[in-house]
Amino acid sequence: MPISIKSCPCQVSPSLAFLSTPVAYSDCCQPYHDDLYEDGTDKNGGVKAESAERLMRTRYSAFVLAKADYIVKTTLPAQQTLLDVKAIESWAKETNWVGLEIVKHTPKLGKRHAQVEFKAYYTTSEGTQAHHELSTFVKVIDKTADDKGERWYFLDPTVSMSVSQKQPCICGSGEKFKRCCGGYLP
Repeated sequence: MPISIKSCPCQVSPSLAFLSTPVAYSDCCQPYHDDLYEDGTDKNGGVKAESAERLMRTRYSAFVLAKADYIVKTTLPAQQTLLDVKAIESWAKETNWVGLEIVKHTPKLGKRHAQVEFKAYYTTSEGTQAHHELSTFVKVIDKTADDKGERWYFLDPTVSMSVSQKQPCICGSGEKFKRCCGGYLP
């Protein structure tokens, strides 16, 4: 009896038509989704996205599967408490997601930033639509960890924060906000 393999939502894309075998969720985004405790700390050393694009894919899959906690935990920690978890979960559940296309990945913007331009496809009564976005990510270094762990986070431009341009950056880099994440947030 053949085993049914559920393909990972992040692999469904018009540009990935060349895939002869779908990538299973369990072999793609699930380890990222399942490797965080409720308080956001890593299980077993943690599975960390190696790039902003990889994090973008895991976040898209989390939206498809309505894993709002993962969306929150992969947003910059200084912004997490300002997110509306119920609204994120509601939007994820109410949207009929049908595919992801990575348009462009710019892996290095300055010392610690990256951008991913993507189209997240969904269906409405009017047919297939695309949410087209240019997202910015920041790599945060945990200076207290033994391995000086690095982790990518999404910089959410919709979160309203009162930050002066001269104060230390919200990502913890030690630089002034205006010289770090301030260039990527309104």
